[in-house]
Amino acid sequence: MIHGLQEDNIASSSGMTDWHELAERVLDGDSITAAEGLAILRCPDDDLLDLLSAAFRIRRRFFGKTVQLNFLINAKSGLCPEDCSYCSQSRVSKAAIPKYNILDRERLLDGARIAHDRGAKTYCIVISARGPNERELQAVEELVPEIKRQYDLKICTSLGLLAQEQADRLKACGVDRVNHNVNTSPEFYGQICSTHTYQDRVATLRAVRQAGLEICSGGIIGMGEAETDVVRMALELHDVGAEAIPINFFNAIEGTPLEGVDRLDPRYCLKVLCLFRFANPSRELRIAGGRELHLGSLQALGLFAANSIFVGDYLTTKGQAPQADYAMIEDLGFIVTRTSPAPAENEGQPAASRR
Repeated sequence: MIHGLQEDNIASSSGMTDWHELAERVLDGDSITAAEGLAILRCPDDDLLDLLSAAFRIRRRFFGKTVQLNFLINAKSGLCPEDCSYCSQSRVSKAAIPKYNILDRERLLDGARIAHDRGAKTYCIVISARGPNERELQAVEELVPEIKRQYDLKICTSLGLLAQEQADRLKACGVDRVNHNVNTSPEFYGQICSTHTYQDRVATLRAVRQAGLEICSGGIIGMGEAETDVVRMALELHDVGAEAIPINFFNAIEGTPLEGVDRLDPRYCLKVLCLFRFANPSRELRIAGGRELHLGSLQALGLFAANSIFVGDYLTTKGQAPQADYAMIEDLGFIVTRTSPAPAENEGQPAASRR
């Protein structure tokens, strides 16, 4: 059951839907229902371009034709005590990845320089951990003011579970946003992790909000969850009020418990992005890990629903070359921005200038 909707009562969700009428209702301030979310995921492939066109109406209202770039650095790799079955850095993973403690100041500052040079709006500092220890938290507190003195960047940190005092310290040192993904629905969460709960993650999001920080929270698609889990996550993130929503398409890494899982096709991935745009019309929607693998030649179409991507590599997997991202954005007639555009604003930095 999701948001009051039972699976045996959703026959109408797979029928024909007027996507532009639904988009108009969303633009008028309505929220989509769970049945409508399921209808989006079950959109016939023949109607996919019409669905994308309707999603683009919503995206264009709030973000025009701008694209926000994000750059991520894996500041501490492969030393996490949690047992998340999707993650190459968990304690149960046998994946062949680098393992190291938090990077030194010079390497983290160099990451900020790369982020700035690549036209990124946000520099994302990530550690693999249940939560930050005192040394790691102090390293962030010392580093963030220095980055902000040197570069025009927003700072997002992803440090694991946070207590209120830790979230408050991040706010005080100049962090703008904290990433902590819910990853999936509450119902499915127990199947991918046993060392912490979905509720633990929500508690961290509450602490982040209480500290006055922006919330970045999204999920992973393709781990074996049901369509109802995907819809539940989209609606839950609307209720949480996440300012940014990264959508990862599951990349099954050899050596993890979920290695070999591959249940995605590019058309379904596009429908997922449309779902999250309809459910969260004014929020930054980011195509994150796995976009190159699962969207393939249809990557560009994803930006008719989403308005944000990572430029560069992910945590332990490679992204495509930045020049390919700039070319894709330019070919769409879209433009890179380092600011949060007003509705329908088209001002920004031409992608070509990043070459």
